[in-house]
Amino acid sequence: MRDRPRLAPGHLAQTTVRNTIQGEPARALDHDTSQAPDHGGDIDSIRRAFPDAPVPWIDLSTGINPWPYPIGNLPPDAWSRLPSRAAEDAVREAAATYYGAPSAEQVVLAPGSQALIQWLPRLRARSRVAVLSPTYGEHAWSWSSAGHDVLCPITLHDVPDDVAVLVVTRPNNPDGVVAPSDWIAEWAHRLARRGGWLVIDEAFADGDDAPSVIPAIPVESMIVLRSFGKFFGLAGCRLGVALVVSATVRKLLRSALGPWCVSGPTLAIADRAFRDREWIAHTRERLARGTARLDMLAARRGYALIGGTPLFRLYEHADAQAEYAGLCAAGIAVRRFKAQPTWLRFGLPPDAAAEARLARILGRSAAA
Repeated sequence: MRDRPRLAPGHLAQTTVRNTIQGEPARALDHDTSQAPDHGGDIDSIRRAFPDAPVPWIDLSTGINPWPYPIGNLPPDAWSRLPSRAAEDAVREAAATYYGAPSAEQVVLAPGSQALIQWLPRLRARSRVAVLSPTYGEHAWSWSSAGHDVLCPITLHDVPDDVAVLVVTRPNNPDGVVAPSDWIAEWAHRLARRGGWLVIDEAFADGDDAPSVIPAIPVESMIVLRSFGKFFGLAGCRLGVALVVSATVRKLLRSALGPWCVSGPTLAIADRAFRDREWIAHTRERLARGTARLDMLAARRGYALIGGTPLFRLYEHADAQAEYAGLCAAGIAVRRFKAQPTWLRFGLPPDAAAEARLARILGRSAAA
């Protein structure tokens, strides 16, 4: 199998997942239940740390589309009645078409992809789990919290041959790396032969119309996670989608999530959004333009692009901690990483005023 592709040599050579140094291949996670993973979007904590910052704050610390899908008017019974089976089936059909799943039967709806990340580890007996890292911290945390033996290899060839579960974020958060399809297929078949799982987190795959691996690799081991809220800019809706090949795993997951796990208003919005091809195409173009402008702003400040997706960009700067403090003092929140002190991740500014304000802070005119 090929090594993990890298956008900048050396950036992933020594990576920390929480408090465990991953400088050695496939080192076990030393789980500490006293500290949960850090996340972007914690604007209240940032405000407390920088009480004199000007308002309103511009929150660029998440990878959520700043131009949300227009929800419009919702039918009154979406609020007043329990979600119907017909409404759920309609969203599953729309999601299957949007994500390219072979059938709606493979679609499992959940109240956010985070719920899926937390539930899946509780549906297996104790296993040896590899989480390709560095990545979204909740994967290793959730599997370890459920009692599994978690390893965090940092390259593709470091994944031990005997793991029962492999978790890969594709494209990866925070660096945007896309694990090769042939490598994914090889592991899918290998795990299927021994009843294992290959969990692919595609939460950030919507921005550039990247197809899901599900239709290309319809193998029993495959579980693909998608996030409605990120691309559609409606994180508050709390809708996650699991594309699951195994009927047994689908049954377990649906039973764990229980009835009415997605709200009526969310179902109504998602049914429209998944089918709105014009908005989807326009938004992908808009995201591409937005990331191009952000890359120009960052480059003129001396930031080196490590990677990213159309929803976020990861940069490196020798004085990233000072840059972070300066941005926060100016009322602009970005994402920093304790384990990689030279990294900063930026989401997209929501409008021209926010972009101009960021441009001023980064030392260039708003007109550029």
